[in-house]
Formats: sequence, structure tokens, C-alpha cells
Amino acid sequence: MKIGELSRATGTNIETIRYYERIGLLPPPARTGANYRDYGAEHRSRLSFVRHSRDLGFTIEEVRSLLDLSDHPDRDCADADRIATAHLDQVEEKIAQLSALRDELARIVGRCRGGLAGDCRVIEALGDHGQCEGAH
Repeated sequence: MKIGELSRATGTNIETIRYYERIGLLPPPARTGANYRDYGAEHRSRLSFVRHSRDLGFTIEEVRSLLDLSDHPDRDCADADRIATAHLDQVEEKIAQLSALRDELARIVGRCRGGLAGDCRVIEALGDHGQCEGAH
């Protein structure tokens, strides 16, 4: 299949596919007589793996490590578990940060009582950074 077909089949931008080839996440495809890239089912499968991993927030290096494990099915999966567990810990930390952000914004918005900008509680709260820091 041509790169456009692979792009449509996996929902991946053509430039992203080329980038993944350049950095070695995707093996170079064969070329047709007209020098077009000719991707096979293995490219589609690998790109889907990369795409799903990236959608879950794994870094390029984490994806590279996971692909290496995938390429060696006889190896112990402890490294995959370690990578996924570390990533889960990072996600949970981000969720905690976002929850704190949500709570602070809700507090600020909840203080709004309308009126003129000079009396705006939202602007006042944003200007009083020390008060915001104390709320954490």
C-alpha cells in the first residue's frame, strides 16, 4: 500500500509516518518501480502499535523500548511492566496536578459576583498570587 493508504488506515499523518521512518520506529518500506513507498501489513501493524502507544502518552524512547520487546517475544516482559508502571505513575501525578488546578479555578470562579472589572474577584484572585499559593 502507498503512504496515503497507510495514513488513512491508521489515522496517522503522512509526515508523522515519514518521521517515524527517519527515527527508526518504522522499518523502511520496499519501493515500487516508480520509487513509491510500498508498505505491507507489518508496517500497518507496527504503526498501529506506535500510534496507540503515543495516544497513551508514551514517549518516543518508551515506544522504542516497547517495540524492541515486541520484536523479541521470547524475552521477559518485566521491562514492559516497568515502563508502563512508571508511565502510569506520571499520569497519576498529572491527574493530581490537574485536580488541584481545577479546584483553584473553581474557587476563583466561585468568587465572581459580576459587576465592573475594577471589582472583579477573578482578577483580584489572579493578582494575589500569594493567596493562590496558600490555597494549594
